[in-house]
Amino acid sequence: MSRHIMVLLHPQREESAVAAVSVWKALLDDGITPVVLDEEVLDFAARSSHADVQQELLSRCEVIDPAQLASWKTRCELVIVLGGDGTILRAAERFHGSGVPLMGVNLGHVGFLAESEREDLAEAVHRASQRDYLVEERLALDVTVWHEGEAIYNAWALNEATIEKTSKARMIDVVLGVDARPVSSFGCDGVILATPTGSTAYAFSAGGPIVWPEVEALLLIPISAHALFTEPLVVNPNSRLGVEISPRNPDFSAVLWCDGRRALELPAGARIEAKRSQSPIKLARLHTGPFTDRLVAKFRLPVSGWRGPIEEA
Repeated sequence: MSRHIMVLLHPQREESAVAAVSVWKALLDDGITPVVLDEEVLDFAARSSHADVQQELLSRCEVIDPAQLASWKTRCELVIVLGGDGTILRAAERFHGSGVPLMGVNLGHVGFLAESEREDLAEAVHRASQRDYLVEERLALDVTVWHEGEAIYNAWALNEATIEKTSKARMIDVVLGVDARPVSSFGCDGVILATPTGSTAYAFSAGGPIVWPEVEALLLIPISAHALFTEPLVVNPNSRLGVEISPRNPDFSAVLWCDGRRALELPAGARIEAKRSQSPIKLARLHTGPFTDRLVAKFRLPVSGWRGPIEEA
């Protein structure tokens, strides 16, 4: 039975194009058919630096239209993603609910979601071919926007759902709640509803805590709030987070962002709810080391002077 691995990339990055050629060749040499999206490869397929090689390899790949993606989700055993966290989030959106694991190779900056760096690309592809990886599930969010008693929008997020003021608004007035009970109200620039995976992203920049991925929890972090009680909240993973926006502010203007990719302009009086998704994202892991080491490496944290625990005799 033939094997297929999807290869997704950042089509505007030259390093992504070069990496893609290496991945296609390695997979084909291992008897695996790469599956690629035509919209991602047409942009660089004719570049003179390696046009002949690309064309020859592409003729042996499955080049599909994005409209065909749904039928290929069940045929691909893995998705190799070449790029930074933004590219991985785009892949997570496309494969949400499919159960197909994602293996990220970082070609960006921090790359918290990626499993390998550019210099480890060959090893990552080899291990993917050998099915030598573990699969880790990451909690995600289902997001619903309610207005005048009706659900007007449904979305999904791996990192976070963010309610933010726009440039027109001085501030938005919100009431926060957990499990259908109010917690606090104040004016602010926005509110972040995040997962543990998202705790190292926007939530971290807004002063939220870093939560280890294996900890199941939901986070609620106000952004530049004008009140006394504006501390981040970490709640039960099965809780329901709520953000209600006051309908009384005539200068109101806010938007909901999911993973910084999907946006909805919010009407005054809207209620945004977020809860644990029934469809987690699966990440293919090559390294079994603790998250602590990943955190130190990605943020380049100073750890000199650490002596470690005293071993008992």
